[in-house]
Amino acid sequence: MSLGDKVMIILNGTIEAAKGIIPLQFTVDKPSHFTAPLTQSSIGVLIGMTGDVRGRLIIEGDVSSFSHIGEMMFGMALEGEMLQSFTGELGNMIAGNLATTLSQQGITMDITPPTVLVGQAKLYGFKKAFRVPILIENIGEIQIIVTVESD
Repeated sequence: MSLGDKVMIILNGTIEAAKGIIPLQFTVDKPSHFTAPLTQSSIGVLIGMTGDVRGRLIIEGDVSSFSHIGEMMFGMALEGEMLQSFTGELGNMIAGNLATTLSQQGITMDITPPTVLVGQAKLYGFKKAFRVPILIENIGEIQIIVTVESD
């Protein structure tokens, strides 16, 4: 299986994991490819991937988007440290679900603990990245980003 095939399986698996975890209707936009740096401007979570594909899974968006998702999941508005903790846990749930799905397809992937990114950040250190915009009905947009370290 080529790296490109694995990346597509990871992107599709991440979208399916998000559908199972985020209790809201959303539309998946067309994936796009980009190279370093990745610029993030609000809040996100980074989870390292090791195994058959080495890279990172990043889920990022506006504070209000994550806050609304948290409110829908827990019935209360989240802000500050609670919102940051929720953002990390949301990424962890999606990545954990993804790792389980991939193992059922013969792809080995382990994940690192989540790192929450708040404010402006630029990420370097990857060769390729793929971004998938997720448009959540009446909420806003989040981005699912998969970076890969090898060809």
